[in-house]
Amino acid sequence: MSKLRFRVVETAFKKKAAPVEIPSERPSEYFAKYVFNREKMFKYLPGKVYDKLVDVMDNGAPLDRSVADEVAMGMKRWAEELGVTHYTHWFQPLTEGTAEKHDAFLEHDGKGGMMEEFSGKLLVQQEPDASSFPNGGIRNTFEARGYSAWDPSSPVFVVDDTLCIPTVFIAYTGESLDYKAPLLRALRAVDKAATEVCRYFNPDVRKVVAYLGWEQEYFLVDEGLYAARPDLLLTGRTLLGHEAGKNQQLEDHYFGAIPERVAAFMKDLEIRALELGIPVKTRHNEVAPNQFELAPIYEECNLAVDHNMLLMSLMRRVARHHGFRVLLHEKPFKGVNGSGKHNNWSLGTDTGILLHSPGKTAKDNLRFITFVVNTLMAVYKHNGLLKASIMSATNAHRLGANEAPPAIISSFLGKQFSEVLDHLEENGTDDILTLGGKQGLKLDIPQIPELLIDNTDRNRTSPFAFTGNRFEFRAVGSEANCACAMIALNAAVAHQLSLFKTEVDALVVTGEEPLKAILTVLRRYIKECKPIRFDGNGYSDEWKEEAARRGLDCETSCPVIFDNYLKPETIAMFESTGVMTRKELKARNEVKWETYTKKIQIEARVLGDLAMNHILPVATEYQSRLIDNVYKMKGLFAEDKSARLSGENLKLIEEIGEHAIFITEHVDAMVEARKAANKIGNEREKAVAYHDRIAPMLEEIRYHIDKLELIVDNQMWTLPKYRELLFIR
Repeated sequence: MSKLRFRVVETAFKKKAAPVEIPSERPSEYFAKYVFNREKMFKYLPGKVYDKLVDVMDNGAPLDRSVADEVAMGMKRWAEELGVTHYTHWFQPLTEGTAEKHDAFLEHDGKGGMMEEFSGKLLVQQEPDASSFPNGGIRNTFEARGYSAWDPSSPVFVVDDTLCIPTVFIAYTGESLDYKAPLLRALRAVDKAATEVCRYFNPDVRKVVAYLGWEQEYFLVDEGLYAARPDLLLTGRTLLGHEAGKNQQLEDHYFGAIPERVAAFMKDLEIRALELGIPVKTRHNEVAPNQFELAPIYEECNLAVDHNMLLMSLMRRVARHHGFRVLLHEKPFKGVNGSGKHNNWSLGTDTGILLHSPGKTAKDNLRFITFVVNTLMAVYKHNGLLKASIMSATNAHRLGANEAPPAIISSFLGKQFSEVLDHLEENGTDDILTLGGKQGLKLDIPQIPELLIDNTDRNRTSPFAFTGNRFEFRAVGSEANCACAMIALNAAVAHQLSLFKTEVDALVVTGEEPLKAILTVLRRYIKECKPIRFDGNGYSDEWKEEAARRGLDCETSCPVIFDNYLKPETIAMFESTGVMTRKELKARNEVKWETYTKKIQIEARVLGDLAMNHILPVATEYQSRLIDNVYKMKGLFAEDKSARLSGENLKLIEEIGEHAIFITEHVDAMVEARKAANKIGNEREKAVAYHDRIAPMLEEIRYHIDKLELIVDNQMWTLPKYRELLFIR
């Protein structure tokens, strides 16, 4: 096995950048080449059908069968020109990945032959097996039916020879089994609620759109080195491995020159992404060695989520062509920065207004304050839920590790904007508002008209920071489906905006002037949600104590954090917005607990195997060599001299023995702990048992293995080391 390590290291070191076929056209010309977008729809569909489909996409109008058949015919004609032979309903089950079942266009022609057919029925709906996906008990094993239904708001696209149709995935009984269906409901809810509030200021607004810009961080590891690390292969992270002498201390990798092999991979990835309509814009080295980032231009939230899921799949495929493996795990390497996926979120109107951006008039700025304060209220009321929405067994390794936000949700606003809100809070409504005839509304807050975008330094320890015209949800993990966080955030904001409108309207009914009513409610909200605002160091112990005093959720146990989904106020919020039912929420939590258990279970089994079959045999062999050396010293030298010359080896022999005993005993104890935990029938209790009893053992065993790595002869160590995994590129 040690020979394998050196063989793959040598091969990896000699690899050169793979050639990349660059299109002759400019990026703008091949952008969305493989996407059935509006341009293609206009070309391949009859005019009336195109108009009806646009109405379906923009306004949620129902898609009748006759229209669906004509859309399918046009779509098939376009796809066949690209060499497509199969189609699939592409959906997002509760696995954090995507799923697809490919079917050929071929059908019987009734005459003993075959014909190529793609009907509206096949386009709109399919019936994949639902029982095989995690569903939290919504479907039984013997109940296989689940339906995938086309989401017309997300364009159909082609990958290789397959037409991919973005769909929702629902149970036979109507419950959602995926991330897309509740996301679409959450986006509808925030559209409705935000539009109604917008009309206080801009009566012509008909629609509000949620926007998302994600920042995808990832690691690249040479494929040969990856294959020689069973822990990376099976769990996505290194379960053992001592830090290299050099890691990221010098911060010389961040924004540095992109290595040649990596640059070729990035170039290839960008071309493929642009062809699939993913508007990638930014690429750069991240802080940790062999860590990188890719970010697109902002898009409508549902489409942005689809594009991120597609990109993660595309990254894995393209990386193989370049001799790499992509690591999307939030913490694949100990001692260096993990990977996140910052979600930059904002709201905008169909009239071109960014609702989280300051305006040029007092009225515009009151609208801006209205939406920011209501967002803060939603985050304050549901801070535990938002934390649960980004929590996982993998992201738990990253949060709070001086590289990512802590596991306490707070919001950073910056000095100037905080002062504006403090001014509103401290002064009475009559003191800050006057009506100036034709001049309209006047606010006695001189700072607001001059409020600048990004006028305050960013706080990288804030999980939910205001960054000038949007909020940056920094706690989302690199491996996650963005939809999970976006469902919680958009639903919470929709619910809060509805409450705000109800309260304002109640004051107006009593005779209060609308703008004054808005300010009255806002002042109360500013006071109420003040605990969520924090501009200091989120990593400090003082903040943890202060956050607890403020009543924020400070829980750090991943399985317990999931309880936030089943709090009465959370269920009431999701049900009132129509996003998810109590049954769906309970089912999703069952999946979350089960997934957590299985992740830790797999890691424990892999580490146990590595410890007993890779590490200890090598350590024992090296120990035997040292023992042999000690005995030979005794034969060569006098007792006192041999004792002095063999002293260091004797210490190492004893040290290896102590480490080996600890590892053996604790691997056995970990096996027994797993057996005991596996007998627990309740998924939550089982997950808690794995968190409390088994997960800590992984780190305890790892400590002793990593110590052995420093002792054992480098030539004998079987597994690629951190210096090889992180610095060969």
